[in-house]
Amino acid sequence: MSDDQYSLAVPFYDLWHEDGHVPEIRELLPPLLKGVRRSVMEIGAGTGLITELIVRETTADVYAVEPALAMRSVLLSRVAASEEARRRVTVLPYGALDVDVDEPVEAIVMISVLQAFPAARREELWRVLARQLQPGGLLLFNWRERPAPTPGELELMGAYQVGRHSYEVWGQVVEVAGETVRSRFLYRVRQRGVVIGEDEVTSEAHRPGGERLAAELTAAGFARDEAPDGLAAWRRTA
Repeated sequence: MSDDQYSLAVPFYDLWHEDGHVPEIRELLPPLLKGVRRSVMEIGAGTGLITELIVRETTADVYAVEPALAMRSVLLSRVAASEEARRRVTVLPYGALDVDVDEPVEAIVMISVLQAFPAARREELWRVLARQLQPGGLLLFNWRERPAPTPGELELMGAYQVGRHSYEVWGQVVEVAGETVRSRFLYRVRQRGVVIGEDEVTSEAHRPGGERLAAELTAAGFARDEAPDGLAAWRRTA
């Protein structure tokens, strides 16, 4: 997705994600962050929904990495609304492959970001993240082994009433090729049932299998750690 495409999605982002993976992450992530005291890097912080959780569950300084201006604007507003977050969160306007901090962090959190990286770029991603982690540092991301989706018709994925408007997210799998899934999304706003705004976005997601993912991370100097279903935990070994 380009920054312009993220801009189209931003008004729907929190509504849709609060109805999706975010509540589960709020339950699964905190136990894995116990013991983290000094620093956490969050890759793809988006609008700050998980950033808030990291601030609440740790005493660490947080590097919130978000390249998209539209997302970052909401993230900064969310940080500014909390005195504690303003003291501890540094927002970095970089992509995952470009970020570099002054000293290695204790943990990296990456929620709903992995799918943005095709296989060739994932290898570079793991090298960059290993460099940002201290030895023994923890890499956490959400992942489940799932069957490949199949192309289908446009379907309503969520509808949310805000005042007199209904915000709708429609989605359609257009093409599947190996681990790459190309999808189409429509973001609609209705008033009294009438569409008053509509934007369309196409995107690619990449869904590596568990064996492939494990081989990549092991080659990059990570070792698997314990994590609940829905999350993956790997530690930097060297």
